[in-house]
Amino acid sequence: MYSKEQQLKSKRIKPKRGQLTKITQNVREEVLRRSEGKCERCGRTRAYAFEMAHLKGAGQLGRGDDPSNIVLLCGPSVNSGTCHHFADSTKAGREWRTEMKDKLENYYLGGGTI
Repeated sequence: MYSKEQQLKSKRIKPKRGQLTKITQNVREEVLRRSEGKCERCGRTRAYAFEMAHLKGAGQLGRGDDPSNIVLLCGPSVNSGTCHHFADSTKAGREWRTEMKDKLENYYLGGGTI
């Protein structure tokens, strides 16, 4: 058995999934700057809620510290008719997420426009 001191000093070598997928503050700020406060799918500037959404889902270890994996969408995701619901719950939405992920990767790697 480890003593209480040894347990407190030890650190995880491999981060937990929640630590990998959590959207960091720097990414939140970058996504808000990039989106100019608008839904990145429909362009709405007013909605019930705006939510940060993973393009590669958290269940598939989509990183939260990578701005090319996060978009700002109108929500909430549980309401049909919102972009977050579209992206999470429809086949066309999953295809849109893949296309958007490719565009954002090119944007950040190539320094181009979206």
